[in-house]
Amino acid sequence: MRIGELARRSGCEVETIRYYEREGMLPRPARSEGNYRQYGEKDAERLLFIRHCRSLGMSLEDIRTLQRFQAEPELACDDIDALLDRQLQQTRAQIASLQRLQEQLEVLRKTCGAHLSARQCGILQNLQSAATSNDCVCHGEAQGQP
Repeated sequence: MRIGELARRSGCEVETIRYYEREGMLPRPARSEGNYRQYGEKDAERLLFIRHCRSLGMSLEDIRTLQRFQAEPELACDDIDALLDRQLQQTRAQIASLQRLQEQLEVLRKTCGAHLSARQCGILQNLQSAATSNDCVCHGEAQGQP
């Protein structure tokens, strides 16, 4: 199959497929007489594996590690377990960060509850205050400060 068909089957952009090739995530494909890239089912499986790992937030380096284990299935999976544990830890940190962001936005939103002019808008005033290196309500209260 050509790159366009691989892209359609995988839901992946053509440029992304080329990127994965440049990065060594996908092997360089064979070429037809007309110099078109030619892919097989193994290439499609490999690309779908990469896409699934990426959907789980894994880095290219982590995926390379997993690909090494695919190539050597007799190896112990301790490093795979550790990789996933790191991914879980990063995900928990991202969730905590997003929760802090949500709290900050909620505090900021509460500074303007009426239909006012932009000049009187508490949200805009707080954002401008932060831009001029002053305290803003969203960072002070969200971090436990008065």
